[in-house]
Amino acid sequence: MANLSDFDIDKRYKAVVKNTTRLTPPDTEEVREIVLEVKDPEFECEVDQSFGVLLNTPGDFGNVQHHRLYSVADLPRRIKGNPQLTMLVKRCSYVDEFNGEKYEGVASNYLCNRKKGDEITVTGPFKLPFKVPQDKKANLILIGMGTGIAPFRSFIKHIYKNVKDWEGKIRLFYGARSGLELLYLNDKDGDLTNYYDEETFQAFAALSPRPHWADPIALDKALEAQKAELVELLGMSNTYVYVAGYEAIHNMLNKAFSNILGSEEQWRLRKAELIAGKKWAEIIY
Repeated sequence: MANLSDFDIDKRYKAVVKNTTRLTPPDTEEVREIVLEVKDPEFECEVDQSFGVLLNTPGDFGNVQHHRLYSVADLPRRIKGNPQLTMLVKRCSYVDEFNGEKYEGVASNYLCNRKKGDEITVTGPFKLPFKVPQDKKANLILIGMGTGIAPFRSFIKHIYKNVKDWEGKIRLFYGARSGLELLYLNDKDGDLTNYYDEETFQAFAALSPRPHWADPIALDKALEAQKAELVELLGMSNTYVYVAGYEAIHNMLNKAFSNILGSEEQWRLRKAELIAGKKWAEIIY
């Protein structure tokens, strides 16, 4: 949940749910794709931006405002002048470490429960740390977990549909519990598969070795399997690394890239260079 004080939420817009679809199978964690129509033609949100969802919930001392940011999961469109936005939402819950009780995530459950025609309040747009480089020869290493695929999906579609003639390599590493949860990268709901014939694009899946157990998703193994190419890409000055996922992704990436570059020190120095050159960006949920 984003801190309200960090964002200008004075401008608020009404949006209507045009469509809501569950992307994951019934026996897995629920992830929904929700399409919104913002009822104001002045609202504009691009692929390198996010938007907020604002809701009021009852609290001990009156209503409490919840504000949650979401990346654009598809190319923004306009229908009769009004913008349409696509978002990915995972239904979340958490266990309170003090009393052991389970609580539902406020915004995620609110959004997953919305039906077609329901009205919600949106804010923004807000900047994302991810930018499509102006240099068409730049390389992109995109690493996403779960709904972290959202900004990268719109990025990839934007590059190949709007920017065009991209010469740099785009490598997408995407982690999910099982093949059925590889959003947009399987036959069931995949549209990123449309870009598999692009010479500059490749996607690599990282799955849990035992989907029905609590084993971590083997993102580090997927990265290390492409060691030779990643060493080459990380050695180039025009390579960008963008990361979207949960807090646990940090340890996984540090381990993988240390192994790829030969030592923790080598990776620490290279990551510092990427950050200093504004070629490393991340969204951690």
